[in-house]
Amino acid sequence: MSFQGEQHSGVAPVAPQTQGFRLNHTMLRVKDPERALAFYSKVFGMQVLRRLDFEEMQFSLYFLANLESSDNVPEDSQARTAWTFSQKGLLELTHNWGTEDQQDFAYHDGNAEPQGFGHICFSVPDLEAAEAWFDEHEVTFIKRADQGKMKDVIFVKDADGYWIEVIQADRMAAMGD
Repeated sequence: MSFQGEQHSGVAPVAPQTQGFRLNHTMLRVKDPERALAFYSKVFGMQVLRRLDFEEMQFSLYFLANLESSDNVPEDSQARTAWTFSQKGLLELTHNWGTEDQQDFAYHDGNAEPQGFGHICFSVPDLEAAEAWFDEHEVTFIKRADQGKMKDVIFVKDADGYWIEVIQADRMAAMGD
């Protein structure tokens, strides 16, 4: 028997026409790409797969990933662009040019009122080691693993104030009903 997904009100059967659909990326707008890229590369070990600039509209896109191996990444920029858009679980950072120079500029983090977007999540192999790594890099904590009602879940903020949940997969087994 193959897994058919949990059944809940509103869940439709999987249509054959959606075979091969996959989530490619989530996008966050960033004020200062240098700060955002430093955060995601230093703290979370992400690499930039591709940067795309749109001069006429004055914005840049940075596609980041945690690569297990760089062996299959094409060298040619056009091939790498197509390859990037075929991957799973990427983070797209969008920089609207000039925001880095606006002192009071900030994007809504989705968690202040009115709430909307909540967070992205990283799974780590060792939650305590990750928490120590975050301390070492002076990352801002919203919640540590031993705080609050949900133990073994960390929340930190990125350079733009977006929330990042950090979990250890095997500790999630007993969560919820």
